[in-house]
Amino acid sequence: MRQFLIRRLIQSALLLFVLMTFTFALTRLTPGGPEAVLFEQPNMGAVDIERLRERFGLNDPLPLAYWKWISSAIRLDFGRSYQYLRPPLDVMGERLWPTLQLELVAYCIALLGIPLGIIAAMNRARLPDVVIRIFTVFGSAVPGWWLALVIIVIMSATIGWFPYGEGREGPIDWFTHIILPATMLGLGGIVAFTRFVRSQVLEVIEQDYVRTARAKGLPELLPSWPTGRRSLIARLRLAANLSVSTVILRHILRNALLPVVTLLGGLLPALISGAVIMEGIFNWPGMGRLYLEAAGTRDYPLLLAITTMATLATLLGTLFADILYGYVDPRVRYG
Repeated sequence: MRQFLIRRLIQSALLLFVLMTFTFALTRLTPGGPEAVLFEQPNMGAVDIERLRERFGLNDPLPLAYWKWISSAIRLDFGRSYQYLRPPLDVMGERLWPTLQLELVAYCIALLGIPLGIIAAMNRARLPDVVIRIFTVFGSAVPGWWLALVIIVIMSATIGWFPYGEGREGPIDWFTHIILPATMLGLGGIVAFTRFVRSQVLEVIEQDYVRTARAKGLPELLPSWPTGRRSLIARLRLAANLSVSTVILRHILRNALLPVVTLLGGLLPALISGAVIMEGIFNWPGMGRLYLEAAGTRDYPLLLAITTMATLATLLGTLFADILYGYVDPRVRYG
């Protein structure tokens, strides 16, 4: 395990360095600059603009500018934001907590795909399976940004149940503000988990050890879907029955969820990238909206700082998923 961690940390450091270099070159080689947004004011002449460019190091040659930036970024010094005139990490710290709240709620919502996948697999080709599969197809086919706009128009502007923005007046106000962006952000995770868990459970459920467990008379999680003149309430209760089961938890779910651990680490970068769009649509004051503002004003220090920290979080999430996979699956050995 120690050799594996050392090797992965070295690989992650090299990958982070390459991505930081690529991002810096991409931002600096893009036509235009921050002066087009920040410096061109009615009372500012060409001499003032040139002085500000010299102050921010925008006139330095690309290799020299890169060396100054990378040597400072290693020490977590990303310079000063052009727009806020403060260190980027200080600006990011003010927006970090709303983003963490949004991603945590979205992560919990995405995990609902695990029980949905189990219910669909245990009721294959029956009503719960059909309904859940229609939901996953709809969730993956409809663009998230379009669905978010439709929900804002209906639920916020028309009905007025869920206002958008950040709630600050108690838990209920916070919940009404965060539930819509968190749901839209976690929708992709629900679809991915549901489909993946369903396919894995259907694969494991036909194994010999599952048949042996059933032959021993161990309890099932979901008995057969009722047919005939059973009431709708009875069917809903049956579909929602998630009581403890020996067959499901110890024999089916324990083996079917091993590959799902990989998705746990991959969900983090998906939430980070999706937060940029959803925070902009729902006016959520987090890191995603800050990134859009920095991109719109060509605030290079802030833009590079957000990209670097998001890349670092993605690499750490992937590393965590690899380590967790080794713990949940005893057959995996890291050398």
